[in-house]
Amino acid sequence: MRSIIEMAPLQVYYSGLLFTPASSLIRVGYLKNIPWVTMKPKVANVWSSLIQTLEGHTEGINSAVFSPDGKLVASVSEDRTVRLWDTSTGKQRGVLEGHTDVVISAVFSPDGKLVASVSLDSTVRLWDTSTGKQCGVLEGHTNGVTSAAFSPDGKLVASASWDNTVRLWDTSTRKQCAVLDAHTDSVNSVVFSPDGKLVISASSDNTVRLWNTSTGKQYGVLEGHTSGVTSAAFSPDGKLVASASWDNTVRLWDTTGNQYGVLEGHTNWVRSAVFSPDGKLVLSVSSDNTIRLWDTSTRKQCAGLDGHTRRVNSAVFSPDGKLIASASIDKTVILWDTSTGKHYVVLEGHTNWVNSAVFSPGGKLVASASRDKTVRLWDTSTGSQCGVWGNYTGGVGSAVLSPDEKLVASSYLGKTVRLWDTSTGKQCGVLEGHTSWTISAVFSPDGKLVASVSSDSTIRLCDTSTRKQCAVLDGHTHWVSSVVFSPDGKLVASASSDNTVRLWDTSTGKQCRVLEGHTGGVTSATFSPDGKLVASASEDNTVRLWDTSTGKQYGVLEGHTSMANSAVFSPNGKLVVSASKDKMVRLWDTSTKKQCAVLEGHTDSVKSAVFSPDGELIASVSQDNTIRLWDTRNKTTIEIIETHARMNITKFSNDGRHLHTSYGILQLKSPPHSGGNRELLPHTLTPSLYVTDQWITCNMKNLLWLPVEYRLSCSAVNNAANLIVIGSNSGRVILISIDFTALPAAYLQPSVPVAVVPGRLTWTC
Repeated sequence: MRSIIEMAPLQVYYSGLLFTPASSLIRVGYLKNIPWVTMKPKVANVWSSLIQTLEGHTEGINSAVFSPDGKLVASVSEDRTVRLWDTSTGKQRGVLEGHTDVVISAVFSPDGKLVASVSLDSTVRLWDTSTGKQCGVLEGHTNGVTSAAFSPDGKLVASASWDNTVRLWDTSTRKQCAVLDAHTDSVNSVVFSPDGKLVISASSDNTVRLWNTSTGKQYGVLEGHTSGVTSAAFSPDGKLVASASWDNTVRLWDTTGNQYGVLEGHTNWVRSAVFSPDGKLVLSVSSDNTIRLWDTSTRKQCAGLDGHTRRVNSAVFSPDGKLIASASIDKTVILWDTSTGKHYVVLEGHTNWVNSAVFSPGGKLVASASRDKTVRLWDTSTGSQCGVWGNYTGGVGSAVLSPDEKLVASSYLGKTVRLWDTSTGKQCGVLEGHTSWTISAVFSPDGKLVASVSSDSTIRLCDTSTRKQCAVLDGHTHWVSSVVFSPDGKLVASASSDNTVRLWDTSTGKQCRVLEGHTGGVTSATFSPDGKLVASASEDNTVRLWDTSTGKQYGVLEGHTSMANSAVFSPNGKLVVSASKDKMVRLWDTSTKKQCAVLEGHTDSVKSAVFSPDGELIASVSQDNTIRLWDTRNKTTIEIIETHARMNITKFSNDGRHLHTSYGILQLKSPPHSGGNRELLPHTLTPSLYVTDQWITCNMKNLLWLPVEYRLSCSAVNNAANLIVIGSNSGRVILISIDFTALPAAYLQPSVPVAVVPGRLTWTC
């Protein structure tokens, strides 16, 4: 955040006014300083418990842990790094690089001077926290290392591995001092007893084993689980062991090897079990979405903590045992009161799974690690909940504007489609009915219907005026990948992984054609401009043309060597352009069904391609993070624009000078054509809005910085209406309207940072 402020202080000031809570005195007093924002986003009323968002990792974060004094946090990531953070300032203190594969976890030594990290690269690495330098590589394991622990005196490190062994290492010499070799399957966790004399290991061989740390000999085998053991922990006095298993149970043992109790109640496998600080309770976490509390003296369940809507990944007690923090793939952390088993606060803000949550040594902070690439620090004392956005279970999958620009339809991973009024920014309808997550939604040409697509294999039609469902299009036998209305709105074409395209009558909701012939899933379908043909792209590497009146196959367009991702018609219907995973864009003549051009240049899968209004330009977008602009007349690539891997192209502007994308509108450097005389159309000076991962831009100049919780999973931008719609992975949809006439003059000048690179277009007819 500090570097963003230094780079663009004025824009961050604007964002601070716009995204601070509604009751904030700063927002109330100074929001008038940005009069060019005419529709403000909906924000929380009060400040949340969030103190810091620690950004820097480039992939999902697997776990985070506090140093013994609480001054540092160490986070580990799929980006193969460990990062150290200052908890008081949020500054990154070091990037610990050296691992060659995903880092699973890290732990501080008791004195806080060392960090031990474990990785799928089969190593344990030691790092000096004062310098950030690597001070030891503990090599010996022959497969990924799953966990590590320091002994209470810090003299030993124990590591567990998929190679079926536990290894003990001397931290002063960095030498291996014992191999604990008796498990017959991977070892999932390892921990020292409070006095450091024993180590327990939990294994997929259904056992927990006790080891003597001074001799390296096996001390006992705890047998009884009927499936793999995921974790094991000592009680604070070292007299009991709690083990969690894939057999849906937690078992209690004494250290002599006797089973003390079986804690049953979970309906799915148990991921972990830990003792409370006083040893009177055990906390278990399960894939059945629940956390359960058990009394160690009676072996009875004393509370079931139900609140997460999806799998719980971890849960821990606060140092005083009064609170529990749980992390879930529903993107939340929940704090619970252990005395009542009730919610204390829900910490919302992450935009992807939360993998772990831990308390600081003093219990005042919680650090949560997420697949959204951030670590967040929360204040446990405020109890402020920022759940002002309703019970949205899942991120926003797509957002689309209606033809008259009065509505936005957003699809959710939580089985709903929501309608928003663009004049007020308020939600005006919830379209329910799907039994699984919704993939996308599309408006009919007249805007009177919305068709939603779901992984439940159905399409649902809803009336936008009544917000009521008017038809369920049920016939596909596998999930539906896309849906499109015919130009006159009388038909819907749906493409499915069941290898078919189906045509439906929108007035009756009845299926009127099944287009069969593909031998792989169908990725997309589109109508010709006159509605007489449908082009479908498939995983069978082909594009097929179909007659909508008869349902007969009109042609098979073969040539791609990998799956075809999309196919669209030219404005006059005479050509089809197809985009493929084989990195190629191909042109086909619809009358002869022959390939007439191969456009080569992309270095990764091409997701989609579209024609310009005159049909003489093609824009293609690829997973190589570029858009290429092709001139079919001169047989060249005339422009390459670096962009985002998640971007999709929707269309050219009417004058051919802009590209409408899922992130906004891009100005093109290359001049458009205009029919046969090639005269240039007048250049429009209308500012273009665009959304990047962190910014809303105007004419490609940074305008508003987006806080993490508002960053997009999808977006829709309408330049004519000056409207930006952003859907986030957190489930939020925000609408922002910009008054171009009130913008500072600097934003009204075009600025197009693109590179023009030669390409190749090969004609084959």
